[in-house]
Amino acid sequence: MSITDGLELVSSHSYANQGVPHDLWTRLRAESPVHHCSPAGFVPFWAITRHADICEISKQPDTFSSANGIAMIRQAEEESIREQNQGLGAMRVIIEMDPPEHRSYRKVASPVFTPRAVTAMDETIRASAREIVDRMAGESGEGECDFANDVAAAHPLRILSTMLGVPRESEPDILRLTNQLFASDDPDLQREGEDRRQATMELGIEFYQLFDKIIQDRRANPREDLASLLANAQIDGEPMGMMETLGYYLITFSAGHDTTKNALVGGMRALLENPDQFEKLKRHPELLDSAVEEVVRWTSPVNHMKRKVTRDTELRGQKLRAGDWLVMFYASANRDEQVFEAPFEFRIDRNPNPHLGFGIGEHFCLGANLARRSQRALLQELAQRVEWAELAGEPEQIHSAFVVGLKRLPMRYRIGPAAAD
Repeated sequence: MSITDGLELVSSHSYANQGVPHDLWTRLRAESPVHHCSPAGFVPFWAITRHADICEISKQPDTFSSANGIAMIRQAEEESIREQNQGLGAMRVIIEMDPPEHRSYRKVASPVFTPRAVTAMDETIRASAREIVDRMAGESGEGECDFANDVAAAHPLRILSTMLGVPRESEPDILRLTNQLFASDDPDLQREGEDRRQATMELGIEFYQLFDKIIQDRRANPREDLASLLANAQIDGEPMGMMETLGYYLITFSAGHDTTKNALVGGMRALLENPDQFEKLKRHPELLDSAVEEVVRWTSPVNHMKRKVTRDTELRGQKLRAGDWLVMFYASANRDEQVFEAPFEFRIDRNPNPHLGFGIGEHFCLGANLARRSQRALLQELAQRVEWAELAGEPEQIHSAFVVGLKRLPMRYRIGPAAAD
């Protein structure tokens, strides 16, 4: 009998109801690291669960293509999106481009995300972290919150809104739209509507309308910001196409927001469930950078990426044929016993920590420096000011198998005053 048909690995509802399938991945890594799956409602695929194999695949974009979609979604939904000539189906995003095209488009925004450029955002990032923790503290310093929505969602939202020119009053709309994009199967977060195809089309159109206003403004009134850079970008000497420009806004905002949010909320849960590590972070602020890396490894917000095999090849003795799909499970790679000592222990001082939370190779996360800086600022503010904290209820998992995380994390706490600058 097969270990799994793969449904538990790609079903949004399985993640919500049963949790992230670490036990299954552990067995697959040991017994069938390149495992063929045929889940009902999805295309058949090879599940790739070992760190070394994901690294090998990611460094061969000519053999393993991103151009036909990178997320495992139900066949009916995928076909519906591909058929659309407006909304999400019409936008082109760099994460679904192969070289050399991908490299040309990546160069457009890469100067904004270098370590030096991100450092210039420090004032905005620190101000956001302090403002949010001040709001948690209130007047008394004691309180309760849903860390997922009240804190983790708000922090990257403010930073990315500033960079992309989204007015503050539009931030709730952006939050709603990104939730609908990455949690389209979640009954609490999905876009309302009995017709999922229509709901998906309307979601894309609303994204279009929001970003088109910003693009037109920045073309007429360019500024020194990422929004203007994208709106006026050129590819090989020609203006970047409208669908590619919209796609750049979409992927920068939506991917940048939800991944950082899910890392932050998952990181807070890990600190609450491992109070010795929270105390260590409070006593040793020099561990902030390694704590961020461990949070990303532990949470692995981008759970998987899909690739299409372009030519016959072989991996661990399994023959992969041109046209086959495979799915790389980063969350499994980040618990690989062959790479990480005690992989199921949360250690903020883990070193080395070669996690794949930001990917590897051609599609290494463009915004990794910003994500690290954003997480660091909030963890620092919390470590300096949280006097005690505990869970105030059961965490709830999002109905999603692609960008994975918690939709609720109830906690109670006491927070001290901000440190003097």
